[in-house]
Amino acid sequence: MKEYKTITPSLGITKRAQKIEDILNQYAREGWQLNHINQAQNLIIFEREKNR
Repeated sequence: MKEYKTITPSLGITKRAQKIEDILNQYAREGWQLNHINQAQNLIIFEREKNR
């Protein structure tokens, strides 16, 4: 069974790519995998196995 996490990061105007990379790396260290990025709503969805 999977569990999901959604976040709405505040990226600001400068260094957006670096901030997104930092967020992805942070959640990857916690076992989350990127599922989807919705740029229009500034939403990132992660998933991982619930029973790890």
